[in-house]
Amino acid sequence: MTAHVALLRGVNVGGGNKVAMPELRRLAEGLGWTGVQSYIASGNLVFQAADGDLAQDLRGAMRREIGVDVPVLVLGRARFERIAAACPFSPEDGRLAHVYFAFGAPRIDGAALDRYIAPGEALEAGPAAVYLSAPEGIGRSKLFANLGRVVPGTDLTGRNLRTVRHLAGMLRGVT
Repeated sequence: MTAHVALLRGVNVGGGNKVAMPELRRLAEGLGWTGVQSYIASGNLVFQAADGDLAQDLRGAMRREIGVDVPVLVLGRARFERIAAACPFSPEDGRLAHVYFAFGAPRIDGAALDRYIAPGEALEAGPAAVYLSAPEGIGRSKLFANLGRVVPGTDLTGRNLRTVRHLAGMLRGVT
């Protein structure tokens, strides 16, 4: 059994794709996952399971049992920790830096980046994520609002750095 994190894309945001975290934990436990814990309502699970196609297993269970079909990304502890540690931004307020975990290889379109980036913002790509620093907050960021144009060709699911750090701590505690 290996410790994993599951990151759901687009749940409980803007009133759509509503998923209750107790229901999500129940679904994961029904798949035979153990030590299942959720963190905040944005679709974060930490658990132990044998390796396999865990993302598709959870997505299928959600579709069948609660009628919600959203992309799911599952990462083992070591990979999640590498992605988290690679974040080039470490503001005191971890809500101002974000990690956008990529479902494929992320590539930044330089022309789109130049079009949408504001003074003080920064965006960097790693092999499995893009990292956004938005000192004025993502609610005011044209870069955030256009992230799909700036990083085309792959789905992304984002968490602020504070959440990423918390999930990393939860992963270390999974036994």
